[in-house]
Amino acid sequence: MAHTIYNINNKITQHNDQDLIRIFNNCFHNSYNTILQGGAPEPLYTPADEAQPARIDYRDDYFASALHEIAHWCIAGKQRRLQEDFGYWYEPDGRSHEQQALFEKVEVKPQAMEWIFSLCCRAPFRISADNLMTGNSCSDTFRLAVEQQARNYLMNGLPERAGVFARALADFYRSGEYPTLAELPQKRSVPA
Repeated sequence: MAHTIYNINNKITQHNDQDLIRIFNNCFHNSYNTILQGGAPEPLYTPADEAQPARIDYRDDYFASALHEIAHWCIAGKQRRLQEDFGYWYEPDGRSHEQQALFEKVEVKPQAMEWIFSLCCRAPFRISADNLMTGNSCSDTFRLAVEQQARNYLMNGLPERAGVFARALADFYRSGEYPTLAELPQKRSVPA
C-alpha cells in the first residue's frame, strides 16, 4: 500500500511496502538467508529449512507492520532466529494489566528500533500498546522508555543488522541523510 507523505523539504515521499521488501531482501537474503513478505493475516517469523529461506511475514501490506517485524528480527539472536516467532509468547488483544506490563517491558527495544526505521523512511510512527480491546493506551513509563531507547540508538548506534537496514532506508528515502536527535521529542521524565 502506498502512502503519500510530504517530508520536511516539501518533497513527496511514497511509502510502499514493496520498497521495504526490496531493500530488506537486498540487505539480508544472501547474508542471512532471510526474506521479507507481506500479505499475511498476522505477523509471523518462520525459520529457514533445507528448501526455503527464513521468512518474516508482516500484516497485509502495512508499511508499519513490516518495519515492526523487521525490528524484532534485528533484535533476535542466532538461537532465537532458529525458532518460529523467535520462540516468544504472544498474548492476544485483551491482556490483563500484568500481561500488559510484561508486553511493555519486552517491546521497548523493538518499538524504539521501529521508530528509528520510520525516521529513516520519513514515515509516521506511533508507539503502540497493542491492546485495543481493553482500551489500554501506552503507559507514560512505556512511552518514555521507548523514547529514551530511540535516543540511545541515535546517540550510540543500532545493533549491526539494524544499522545496515537503517542505512539502506536512509539512502533510499533521505538521500543518505541519517536521522538526528532533533527529530525525536524533547527529553521528558515520568510525572511523579
